[in-house]
Amino acid sequence: MKVVFMGTPDFAVPCLERLLTEGHEVSLVVTRADQPKGRGHKMTPPPVKECALSRGLPVLQPATLKDDAVFEQLKAEEADVFVVVAYGRLLPQRVLDLPRYGCINIHASLLPKYRGAAPIQWAVLNGENESGVTAMQMDAGLDTGDMLLSARVPITEDMTGGELHDALSTLGADVLAETLTALEAGTLKPQKQGETTTAYAAMLDKSLCPLDFTKPATALHNQVRGLNPWPSASCRCEGKLLKIHKSAVGGAANAPCGTVVKLDPLTVSCGDNTSLILLEIQAEGSKRMAAADFLRGHALPLGTILE
Repeated sequence: MKVVFMGTPDFAVPCLERLLTEGHEVSLVVTRADQPKGRGHKMTPPPVKECALSRGLPVLQPATLKDDAVFEQLKAEEADVFVVVAYGRLLPQRVLDLPRYGCINIHASLLPKYRGAAPIQWAVLNGENESGVTAMQMDAGLDTGDMLLSARVPITEDMTGGELHDALSTLGADVLAETLTALEAGTLKPQKQGETTTAYAAMLDKSLCPLDFTKPATALHNQVRGLNPWPSASCRCEGKLLKIHKSAVGGAANAPCGTVVKLDPLTVSCGDNTSLILLEIQAEGSKRMAAADFLRGHALPLGTILE
């Protein structure tokens, strides 16, 4: 099939690569603009652009898809299908109507759950025990189109948002390949989503980072997992920021919330008489390390209050 691919982050790269492996003709790759990164604010291309250029594919980085010139360029491709994976922009209706088979989106949740920008992380934050990928026939709404195919993965109790991201990225390529094969064969059976959706999976920001130790340990453990690798759960220890990268649910604890009740392993009391074990942390101006290594260089008395 002749495909226009739209995607931006590393999550979308396996899908682009699978299209090429499966023998599809990717005539154009559409992605977001290069962004300044790092301390030097060097302009850096998105991962999809890097992949496309390495494969000799033409790349388009429009500021908007509403522009008439951009529309005409997409129309001129005469593509069979547009494949959209974490592109980051809504497609206008006239763009959705261009391809012969419409626009297929690979979304990182089991729709209709977790429509929105950060479905992977919110599945972990909310303590879900499974997630997956859904191939969807796009319409003008936000992740509201008919479902085509899906696949599931379990979320284990210690799986992080980053680990789930990687698993779903690979799974997404499998679902895409299966969807396009069925699309050509005419065997897809679209299903309406209905409205039994969870809360919108909003984009993550640093306001989600602070740990509230009055909450039960399970909720805090989910927070640590869901915000790993970014933007990272955090607290304050003796007035200084402490990022928490890895944790575990501990045993019962009868102490004011936020109290360090044990040093081996580093354990903090939480709501409902529960406790959270801090396994991997990062102090201000320091690197990420095991909590045991941190304690060897930082005297932290029992009874210290983490805020």
